Amino acid sequence: MSYLKFDKSLLTNLEKSLTKETLRSNNAGAYSSSTIIDCNTRKYHGLLVVPVPELDADNHVLLSTFDETVIQHGAEFNLGIHKYQGDYYSPKGHKYIREFHMDSEIRTIYRVGGVVLQKERILVAGEKRVLIRYTLLEAHSPTTLRFKPFLAFRNVNSLTHQNQELNQQYDEVENGISCCLYEGYPSLAMQFSKKVQFVSTPDWYKGIEYYKEWERGYEFSEDLYVPGYFELPIKKGETIVFSAGVGEIKTAKLKKMFEAEKASRTPRSDFYNCLFAAVRQFYNQKEDGYYLLAGYPWFKFRARDEFIALPGATLAIGEVGMFEKIMERGTQAVHDFIDGKPKSTKLKEVSTPDVLLWYIWAVQQYAQFTSLQQAAERYGNVLVKIIAFIRGQKHVNLFLHDNGLLFTDGTKKPATWMNAMENGYPITPRTGYVVEINALWYNALKFVSEIQKQMGNENQGEMLNYQAEQTRQSFVNVFWNGIYLFDYVDGYYQNREVRPNMIFAVSLPYSPLDKKQQKSVLDIVTRELLTPKGLRSLSPKSPFYRPEYIGGQLERDRNYHNGPIWAWTVGAFAEAYLRIYNLSGVSFLERMLAGFESELSELSIGTLSEIYDGNPPFKGHGAMSYAMTVAETIRTLKLLEEKQKGL
Repeated sequence: MSYLKFDKSLLTNLEKSLTKETLRSNNAGAYSSSTIIDCNTRKYHGLLVVPVPELDADNHVLLSTFDETVIQHGAEFNLGIHKYQGDYYSPKGHKYIREFHMDSEIRTIYRVGGVVLQKERILVAGEKRVLIRYTLLEAHSPTTLRFKPFLAFRNVNSLTHQNQELNQQYDEVENGISCCLYEGYPSLAMQFSKKVQFVSTPDWYKGIEYYKEWERGYEFSEDLYVPGYFELPIKKGETIVFSAGVGEIKTAKLKKMFEAEKASRTPRSDFYNCLFAAVRQFYNQKEDGYYLLAGYPWFKFRARDEFIALPGATLAIGEVGMFEKIMERGTQAVHDFIDGKPKSTKLKEVSTPDVLLWYIWAVQQYAQFTSLQQAAERYGNVLVKIIAFIRGQKHVNLFLHDNGLLFTDGTKKPATWMNAMENGYPITPRTGYVVEINALWYNALKFVSEIQKQMGNENQGEMLNYQAEQTRQSFVNVFWNGIYLFDYVDGYYQNREVRPNMIFAVSLPYSPLDKKQQKSVLDIVTRELLTPKGLRSLSPKSPFYRPEYIGGQLERDRNYHNGPIWAWTVGAFAEAYLRIYNLSGVSFLERMLAGFESELSELSIGTLSEIYDGNPPFKGHGAMSYAMTVAETIRTLKLLEEKQKGL
């Protein structure tokens, strides 16, 4: 019995099945994604979506869908499904689906009369290639399979329409064809593990719609090109493998390749294994090294996301070596910024005020998982360099004041993770003394003091300790209002909104608050922000509370950080809760995580989304799979495991 399985009753219900999506990556930028019934609902969906660096930095949909038809006694049963204008779906192949499983691979079982056909999909690691294995489980009569490739050859951020520029030429290759629709694109080779007949019947399928784009206020209709169809006979018990990839392949090795790829995958057999498999999909190897992708389907390599997600995405699952590989590029990006050199990595937004502090936190997590000595040897010099850079007033938007606190200007450009914009300005203009920036600063001073002493620099370590104490006292004087912490303070203005940012002042290894203050902050966060999916971005008691992430782009941006749940905050909340309640807090947090486990079968199957509505039923939105959410959830599981072991 599969952990993630859906049966006929749900699969044939479009209202339910179309909301559930699948995602697989190849750890090199390519991915494959659709819904569980293979009806695309986003422009980002596609059976094979790959980076084309010769064109731009984005991904491109090459093969949108691959429709199968079962033929017996001249009768045709099309298993595909597409949405057209007026809520019209054709051909409605979902009615033949009996089971959907997500395990080591994505597996769908169809029944058409006496025919039972199993379809399994997998993406080849490190290669721009998707494999589909078909097995005829049952058949009482001679059976033929027909396949139609729906081609897009477009940027994921755009849609394509019938045009005269498309190249209809194709080349015959071993057991298939190869084609390239537009100049600048690579050729797509479509091949089978056995001999197949290709019939050229070029045509455009017009007006295919993606309702998720309609919901978001974007263009949502496109035309897809079908060059013809493949046809081959199949016997009961027979297995064939289809390959769609950039470049030809020897078809004799397709079956072994599929088996090898399947064997290398983590079975999604429970909550932990789902997160383990999901978090590894963010690893991304480029020509210059390793990165951590911020999320699918549209996010790229963002510094803050990488440093926050990295401990959970690597250390928490025992991948210390991968942490070091990814941090190699991250460290280089930090050096480039501090030294004022041109950017030599693909990591973005390193200059954002809080990013260097999150880098220090990531190294601190590394020290906890390895040792302080190992952290000092590998990262000590860059940590010292960061502190000196900030203390020397060299950061473009971090200013160390005489009271030991850091001041940042967030009125013109977002200074923190609450970074939605409207008309070129931050929607949530957190400016002045920002609570989590200064909590991170205090924590950084204390940790780098340890590092300095580990490196033999006793005097420098003591100096940082002295400054940290000044920062701690000022932090309490500026932010503490007797019950909780101001979100930010700018001159005489004290922002009193109850937001999740204050939780970091409790959760970080070094907290500037005493135990009574920590508990008071935790209490209000628990009371007003906690949900089964993490912390709301704003308390429902606020007049600005907008809990639902719906509407057009502007409305969604206005709501983005003003009510919806940002599930990645679960890690900080768990740390804070365990700090206050110790072992007695474990059972509460385990019950809370049940809300995360249930989400694995809701929106993006087997992984976790970027955000959730602030009110029940806490519907998921945003990125289908978000690195910080998945990583911080799996880090929470690790925290609970260690607490139960008494570590």
